[in-house]
Amino acid sequence: MIELRPFASLGGADHGWLKAKHHFSFANYYDRDRSGWGTLLVWNDDTIAPQTGFSPHSHANMEIITYVRKGAITHQDNLGNRGRTEAGDVQVMSAGTGITHAEYNLEEGDTQIFQIWIHPKSRGKAPSWGAKPFPRGERSGRFVTLASGFEDETEALPIRTDARVLGATLKAGESTDYALDPARHAYLVPAAGKVRVNEVEVKARDGAAITGLDRITVTALEDAEVVLVDAA
Repeated sequence: MIELRPFASLGGADHGWLKAKHHFSFANYYDRDRSGWGTLLVWNDDTIAPQTGFSPHSHANMEIITYVRKGAITHQDNLGNRGRTEAGDVQVMSAGTGITHAEYNLEEGDTQIFQIWIHPKSRGKAPSWGAKPFPRGERSGRFVTLASGFEDETEALPIRTDARVLGATLKAGESTDYALDPARHAYLVPAAGKVRVNEVEVKARDGAAITGLDRITVTALEDAEVVLVDAA
């Protein structure tokens, strides 16, 4: 099954400094049919105005992955971590027993991010944060694992959950396959461009909720950048 969730159908909010669209129920947006997808709880599509951002706030027992689509995000937390993550790159935060952090756009233009929350396998671990560059060219024509809860995927940022986050860049006409366990839950969003997932056309920032399949073929109908979560 592939369920298309067009961008125009997503919930959201406009806070002035933050324009947010929610693929799943979040904050004041609630849709009982879109309250997570397996262990994937949140996929927010955020546009953050220059010199603004999320002031210090706390999380616990959640794996939070930030994929930067445009601009850059600057992170700081109460563990002493500070870092700037640029477009195409990824940061992860394992909230564990609790972490207080802030995320700012200190750039001259808008920053656009996907923020993805996944339930952890276990609770009560020590919090942590990390970031890593993933050059788009190294994902050309194929999926590359960006964050993973599987120990053998050592090139990816570690997360404490039975899931992986992948990215691919495809030129118009290129295709790539991804093998799935039919019992798992995949969610795919083009950060840019238009693709066909099997027989379903998915435009930029649309969501495709996938389950019950053992393989998908993603074909770029125009130059595209794709993010995929494979979750329990």
